[in-house]
Amino acid sequence: MTSSVNYDAVISDVPAKVNMRKIAVASVIGTTVEWYDLFIFATASALVFNKIFFPSFDALIGTLLAFGTFASAYGARIVGAALFGHFGDRLGRKSMLLISLLAMGISTFAIGLLPDYAAIGIWAPILLLTLRLIQGLALGGEWGGAVLMAVEHAPENKRGLYGSWVQIGVPVGTLLANLAFLAIAALFPPEDLLSWGWRIPFLASALLIAVGLYIRLNIHETPVFQETKKQQQQVKVPLLEIARKHWKQVLLGGVATMSTGSSFNIIVAFGLTYGTQTLGFSRSIMLTVVLASCALCIVLLPAFGALSDRFGRKPVIIGGIIAEAVVAFPMFWLMDTQSLPLVFLGYGLLMTAFAANYGPIATFLAELFGTRVRYSGLSVAYMLSGLLGSATTPIVTTALLSWTGKGSSVAWYLMGSALISLVALLLLTETFRRDLRSSADEKR
Repeated sequence: MTSSVNYDAVISDVPAKVNMRKIAVASVIGTTVEWYDLFIFATASALVFNKIFFPSFDALIGTLLAFGTFASAYGARIVGAALFGHFGDRLGRKSMLLISLLAMGISTFAIGLLPDYAAIGIWAPILLLTLRLIQGLALGGEWGGAVLMAVEHAPENKRGLYGSWVQIGVPVGTLLANLAFLAIAALFPPEDLLSWGWRIPFLASALLIAVGLYIRLNIHETPVFQETKKQQQQVKVPLLEIARKHWKQVLLGGVATMSTGSSFNIIVAFGLTYGTQTLGFSRSIMLTVVLASCALCIVLLPAFGALSDRFGRKPVIIGGIIAEAVVAFPMFWLMDTQSLPLVFLGYGLLMTAFAANYGPIATFLAELFGTRVRYSGLSVAYMLSGLLGSATTPIVTTALLSWTGKGSSVAWYLMGSALISLVALLLLTETFRRDLRSSADEKR
């Protein structure tokens, strides 16, 4: 185990408070950019992609194909997690964050320039899928690196708080994506939105990428990785080390995190489609509901992260998972009333449960692994959860609604996802007292 003297020497030249402010801002802005890029794709999938890239199919099948393209990146995320995790554990966290941000930015900007199906036929959805896969690769490396920049820099008693700041990038990115589509829906008639207006949020991402790159160029590598590199203790092939010694943590960590993807995608993707196509709300109204719930989440995430520093990661996460199951049916009952205040209430209940689950989970997953394989283990576990939860949720929920015509079928799906995640979480040990300064893997 690396001594505290060596660790302190690495960080002694950077004032702790200034360093953590900079790291927190860099983490939030960087992940916000990445998730903004991701969720403008998700929002466009729900609102326009079924019409401009899959126009030869009826509305339901077109929506399923659009969501299928959206889901395809989740497989690419795991590849990206393994690839970026390998080099992140070998070379460092900072360089991988810069590369992933550039890859996400270029692919998102290119989507905004794509010709539609009417112009180039089948090549339009093929190119869309290709760029979507590049987005997936980039995000697979982005999230884990951002978490480690925050958690590995943070004081031991505030790791949950600073890890939750990385999570804020999800609702902020979603909020910005929905604001963008809300604005163009208000400014342009539907025909202009379908012909060219949808491109604006994708092209505008170039500005966010520039800001993110500038901030990330001015942050330091994490002290624990610097010490590991100084002592030449990196693992040659981190993924093999994970497969040999930590596969249980990866598998259980991914399953334990699965319900966060299910609940959040029900809020921002399926709920949007359900509200517009089944309940008859306008696009603008449903986007406003999503926006308000994301604003609530931004406030709640650091609160639950801080609670996990006081009471432990697992009690807070368990409370969130149980709450997701408890509010699943009430959310749809409230939405089915078609009363806008009750729709806001339903969204707020599920988003609160999600925040309790999601706020501490980044730090919890990071603490499951030793420094030498932490980037790989954390990233693969989280991207596995995305494949199990986020990727399948839009497709399964849309199909369930088509078969049953009732939102209650989706509530059963959410409850099942929460139950599976709860079982996996209970099989993992508490982590919030672990020392991250060790460059050797902790004994399990």
